[in-house]
Amino acid sequence: MKFASLTAAIVLSLAASPSLAKDKPGEGVTVRPVIQPTIEEMFQARIVFHALKDLGYSVADPQEVLAQTAHLAVGTGDVDLYTASWDSLHEKFFQEAGGDKVMTKVGTLVEGCLQGYLVDKASYDAGVKNLGDLKDPKIAARFSTDGSGKAELAGCVPGWGCERVIEHHLTEYGLRDTVTHNQGEYNAIIADTIARFKNGKSVLYYTWTPYWVSGALVPGKDVEWLSVPYASLPDGAKANTVFNGKNLGFAVDSERIVARNDFLKANPAARKLFELAKVSINDISAENKLIADGEKSSADIDKHVDAWIKAHQADYDGWLKAARDAAK
Repeated sequence: MKFASLTAAIVLSLAASPSLAKDKPGEGVTVRPVIQPTIEEMFQARIVFHALKDLGYSVADPQEVLAQTAHLAVGTGDVDLYTASWDSLHEKFFQEAGGDKVMTKVGTLVEGCLQGYLVDKASYDAGVKNLGDLKDPKIAARFSTDGSGKAELAGCVPGWGCERVIEHHLTEYGLRDTVTHNQGEYNAIIADTIARFKNGKSVLYYTWTPYWVSGALVPGKDVEWLSVPYASLPDGAKANTVFNGKNLGFAVDSERIVARNDFLKANPAARKLFELAKVSINDISAENKLIADGEKSSADIDKHVDAWIKAHQADYDGWLKAARDAAK
């Protein structure tokens, strides 16, 4: 009787195993991600991590480094993937870290990412509509915050991809004598900019979307995007920099998942997930606004992820089904 029971248990176990493998193709594999120490990028990253876990993968606590180092970490094999690689902005980082020989840009997680320069609407309506206008010392003085007469551009964190573009523009458009690039911790710099705006002062700043700043200073209402004199990117790079008929000076971009080639080859389910996963820029901006309004703990972000998945359940389940089918 005991033998019969044991035999039945073994048969049931063997019958269950293929099903388990089908539902959890990542069972036994630990994924090592890297992210930037930027709370506004955690939402879309955690949606991907959640899906990996539903496929049976274990997801290690992400390393947190800036974008250039994130690409290097993937290239050297210290991690398996990075979820916020801007296709054009970070291309040099991608190539410097080994490029296609060691890693692949998979899918398009976020489409329609913008970057550029903005001024308060009063300044725009007064005729400041192009970054090149700031060559005029009288116009530049409008944005001076320290009495120097030079416009202060609230700019980019040192080491970010935008730093290279801004520094290139200041030289290319002959703005070194009239514009100062204010760099540092971005949220502190932009908080000062928003405070100046609320006090009725003229402001000049760099930002990107999706990000909460465009919820606090709304383009078309509070501020306006500036054009640039002509398209010019570092190292002679070519990209589409025009959005709604205006040359913003930065590539109209997308966020892609960069993953190691050996990881992708060994994990077809994960690869298929990365190919299909998409989060709309409007959903990310809305979540970023929740963060700006105080919902910024790790638990809060997990709640945002759970709510997003529930609201997009059919799409999310479709990713998982396709990923499981790819692993067969």
